[in-house]
Amino acid sequence: MTITENTRGTERSGGLFGPVRRYPMGSFVVLALAMSWLAWVPYILSEQGLGLWAYRFPELLGSSQLLGVLPGAYLGPIGAALFVTAVADGRPGLRRWLGRMWRWRVRWHWYAITLLGVPAAMLATGFAYSGGQVNAPSLMAIAVYVPALVMQMLTTGLAEEPGWRDFALPRLQRRFGPLLGTMILGPVWALWHAPLFLTEWGGWPDATWVRPVGFVIFCLAFNVVMTWVFNRTGESLPLAMMAHVSVNNFASVLWSEMFPSLDADNAMAAMASGALIAAVAIMVGTRGRLGYSPRTV
Repeated sequence: MTITENTRGTERSGGLFGPVRRYPMGSFVVLALAMSWLAWVPYILSEQGLGLWAYRFPELLGSSQLLGVLPGAYLGPIGAALFVTAVADGRPGLRRWLGRMWRWRVRWHWYAITLLGVPAAMLATGFAYSGGQVNAPSLMAIAVYVPALVMQMLTTGLAEEPGWRDFALPRLQRRFGPLLGTMILGPVWALWHAPLFLTEWGGWPDATWVRPVGFVIFCLAFNVVMTWVFNRTGESLPLAMMAHVSVNNFASVLWSEMFPSLDADNAMAAMASGALIAAVAIMVGTRGRLGYSPRTV
């Protein structure tokens, strides 16, 4: 290495953004949590949260979450990933990051797994927890299912997955391997949601301890499923997003109609159980590799 090259390396690791370049993963986690949590403070303090601020967020499509939760979600994972990638990896890193967002050319059966397999698994767990008490969904619910899925892709999927799976997962897998890397990411993903349990998103103030505990178990387990899908599809972010939002969409549109006897706690327990069974099956079936194939770039 020449003196000039060494000087340039020192300059890149110093300055205002030096810590971001030296610790991109840590910087991403801190920024993702901090930006989302700060943006959620008004929602948490509002009447849809702790009730310390006499204000109600307007409801769009029957929910206050679009205006209360989504802005902070967009600021957090995707915003942090964009910033840290630009600072730490420059244009080559941004091209890789953006390239994974457009990997739609994946074998058809992965579309079936994410779009049909996830709802089928949720049907099975709902059936088990409801004691077989299943109702047919209404025509309205069936009609809005696909449009709602598209909206979930553009909201929840786009806000979260460019950060968790596109930015964080490849780095963690390269450093720690697929299983340990996934086990590190899962708690971060769960922790990011934690303040929302002080709002109507998490059932505040009526929710019991079952819901947050069940949600953490779900995040840890379903994170394994997400890693497997991401790896086996050649790091396709759209397919990882579909796996994620298929859960949200089924739970939001069809769950309560098909399993009216399940309260929120039992519904969360059912989702956590299903995710745990799937995670164990994948870990055993792949011997902990989770479909990972090391890449050179």
